[in-house]
Amino acid sequence: MEHYQKKQSEHKLVFLMQGDSFKTEEISPTLTIEHVKAFKVPGAWWEYRFIHRAKQIRPYIEKHKPDIIEVGSPYVLPAAVRRASESLERKPVLIGFWHADFPVTYIRRTFEPISKFLAKKLESVAWSYARYQFKNYRSIQVSCKEVMERVRSHGLPNLEWSPLGIDSALFTPERRDEALVEELKAGNPSRLTMFFPHRFCEEKGLSLLLGAYPIICKELGVEPTLVFVGAGNRIRLVKEAEKKYKHIKYAGFIKNAEEMAKWIASCEMGFALSGWETFGFSILEGMSCGQCLIGANTGAAAEHIRDSGGGIILEEMSSKALARAVCEIAADKNKMQSFAEKGRAYAKQFSWDACFEKQLKFYSQFFLS
Repeated sequence: MEHYQKKQSEHKLVFLMQGDSFKTEEISPTLTIEHVKAFKVPGAWWEYRFIHRAKQIRPYIEKHKPDIIEVGSPYVLPAAVRRASESLERKPVLIGFWHADFPVTYIRRTFEPISKFLAKKLESVAWSYARYQFKNYRSIQVSCKEVMERVRSHGLPNLEWSPLGIDSALFTPERRDEALVEELKAGNPSRLTMFFPHRFCEEKGLSLLLGAYPIICKELGVEPTLVFVGAGNRIRLVKEAEKKYKHIKYAGFIKNAEEMAKWIASCEMGFALSGWETFGFSILEGMSCGQCLIGANTGAAAEHIRDSGGGIILEEMSSKALARAVCEIAADKNKMQSFAEKGRAYAKQFSWDACFEKQLKFYSQFFLS
């Protein structure tokens, strides 16, 4: 965003960053970051804060006088922004971005194991709540077509497909590190190398993969290397697996993008096992680095793999089905190479420049006379 915005001269972007203090950063004449002290979710193992009151937002609207406000959280912020704007003489256009498919991801998925009837009722309440939150919004952007159709079917109008982006100049096969590849191959050039760069939780398919690993080892005859990077509330399972299996490696939490690109490009296969993704940055970063992908059969994971031809979509979400898919690819190096090439070609269209250009074109329609 920063690199793109610095090149602009005809529009200005003000970003409200929710954090633990107040500060204004003037990044460039056309890019300002307002750091706003915001409520922290108590007890969360990750840092999650959100603005929830109109009076927190109103001063920034009055200060910057925006033409458009884009709201990326569906929980309480849309209504707060609406209230903060409603008494202004010159009202900004309000646009939403459906980053979190919460009625399905957090409501249905959570309550279905308890009661399908209860899950259905609570999901219906959640969709009603979403319609209230985005009341009087001119449009809502969605980055996954499957999710967009679901949102439309529940009565949220004026939707716009707006895919996000990745840094395809950074995430490339050229980031492959031969010394790291040799380390991961551990003396056997035919050893498959696999990569899991997701939050360690059930939503991301952690247990699914850990359950598949011993089956894969048995079928292949050569234990593949499986690298985990990240953090999460099920990290204990990852560390236990690392102790149990010689070729499972936990590489820690990687904050540096260049380091992450190196790890991705140095492994042959990636996983996108969550069926709840609304875009899936890690999916496209893996494809952009030349990995073949195995993914869930719903959401952005299935959409990217289906549209690219860059991997296999699981027929069922089970460890046995995942193991079969891994072994199918591992048995055919030409297929693996074909998946990698198709995925790389597909990922190139999702640059940040392309993302922002599409958004600017979308925004401009609201000001054409």
